Amino acid sequence: MAHTIRVFYPRQQGRIRKNFNWPPITDKSTVVITAAEWAVSGGIFGPESGRYNLGDADVYVTNIGPHKDEGGGMGGVEFILHVNWDHPLDIVVAITVLEPYEQFHA
Repeated sequence: MAHTIRVFYPRQQGRIRKNFNWPPITDKSTVVITAAEWAVSGGIFGPESGRYNLGDADVYVTNIGPHKDEGGGMGGVEFILHVNWDHPLDIVVAITVLEPYEQFHA
């Protein structure tokens, strides 16, 4: 069963390396990440009350690498967030974890 979480990153610009630790992720997980500009509405719920803003900026994710800590701790995912704009923007990524891969071919 897939699990998805949204993560808010305020004032992002350029090429930024990110890491997000989350228990459903292991080094064998398949992880899909989407990203877009986020317009915070200023409501009482903070950034959660915003909405996607598909503006002119190119916002995307590359180099997605699920991991599990060496000591058997919590898993997570590292990725590169790209925000190509002339000033920082508020961004939301959606991290979706699918079932572990079934086979590894070399």
